[in-house]
Amino acid sequence: MNDETVKVWDPLVRVFHWTLVLAFTVSYASGEEWLDLHVLAGYLIAGLLGFRVLWGLIGTRHARFSDFVYRPSSIKAYLRDLARLRPRHYLGHNPAGGLMVMILLLSLLATVLTGMAHLAIEEAQGPLVGLVATTGIWPDLFEETHEFFANFTLLLVFVHITGVLVSSLLHGENLVRAMLTGRKSQQVGS
Repeated sequence: MNDETVKVWDPLVRVFHWTLVLAFTVSYASGEEWLDLHVLAGYLIAGLLGFRVLWGLIGTRHARFSDFVYRPSSIKAYLRDLARLRPRHYLGHNPAGGLMVMILLLSLLATVLTGMAHLAIEEAQGPLVGLVATTGIWPDLFEETHEFFANFTLLLVFVHITGVLVSSLLHGENLVRAMLTGRKSQQVGS
């Protein structure tokens, strides 16, 4: 096995990743107890999502969606090989990791949008003021949906961390360090 490392994750991807980790942690922990901090963290997440979509279109090779959005058949094949403890090594995101990135981004987007709608209804603040219905089932629906997606995102985070640990063990590489340094092991078949 070739144990040389190569640059994979650019500084913007790494700063995005760790800033998102911090912003989601602050937002989740602050909840309704510290509304101003919760809202500020939510807006930061919204800005980070906007950046990530742009960087997914024009960024560096492994940051682009075209590098890690795989066909369902590739994802199934990767998961099958993973279950056999023989997954192929990928220099960028593997098919399961790419799918997780997309699901996390979509779940975070749903969390942010429903949070903004709830803020508009309950506090008459934010960019959705005047755009969302404030009577009937809507106030409760936005609040419940926001809480669902926040909790669903937290579940996804745990699945993501588990996937990182499993992949790190199976490939003998430290993916957490890779997301700090930007460098990954260039193994045969990468």
